[in-house]
Amino acid sequence: MTTTDTTSVHTRAASLLSFDDVEMTFPDGTVALHSVNLDLKRGEFVTVVGPSGCGKSTLLRIASGLETPSHGEVALATDRIGYVFQDATLLPWRTTRRNVELLAELHGEAKDRRAAAAQETIDLVGLTGFEDHLPRQLSGGMRMRASLARSLTLDPEVFLFDEPFGALDEITRERLNDEVLRLFTEKKFAGLFITHSVSEAVYLSTRVIVMSGRPGKFVAEFDVPFDMPRDPEIRFTPEFAELVGEVSHALREAH
Repeated sequence: MTTTDTTSVHTRAASLLSFDDVEMTFPDGTVALHSVNLDLKRGEFVTVVGPSGCGKSTLLRIASGLETPSHGEVALATDRIGYVFQDATLLPWRTTRRNVELLAELHGEAKDRRAAAAQETIDLVGLTGFEDHLPRQLSGGMRMRASLARSLTLDPEVFLFDEPFGALDEITRERLNDEVLRLFTEKKFAGLFITHSVSEAVYLSTRVIVMSGRPGKFVAEFDVPFDMPRDPEIRFTPEFAELVGEVSHALREAH
């Protein structure tokens, strides 16, 4: 279904994050985004797929306030934002515990409160027992778990994911997909996830959006009908394969 801007004022007001006719042109004249409209509510997990260079990461940077759009408006109804990057971005001289504490520390949380929050999120992502390990002592998947835990210490209402599992092997990636869905089911944040993997997009999401090549714009949108919490075996069903095929077809047409 082609995305159009038909959202009511009432619906926008209920959104945690909304884009209204957002465009982004960089100083060198590159047009990265064109006429982007998006509404993201609590309990929604929206994944964006699109060709390389279409502006997916720019979309997240604008959502987080790291970039200002050239045109249009972005409304964010919370200051509790989590952001997981393509790389785990852990400080190599800090232990897992100290890395997970970092954002709470930068936000001025008292030492005892941030220590308690860090231990809670470390337990949540399955890193109990690795609190005193340095990043070089952790696997790639464990480093991404630490990155997730670090953002979770702020109890985000909006969680942004910039293709965080793209460099991992397939089995580790699937396990972390399951981890993210478990956290989403428990925390009920609003998730905005970027990926190149259509099957990952369908598995994680309540809604999948397809972007065109640059300048990136939303060209198709798919509701994902599978219930949450999601059974990992759904990946092997005909219904799942059919939806993956439909999204893949829209993505090929978008290039």
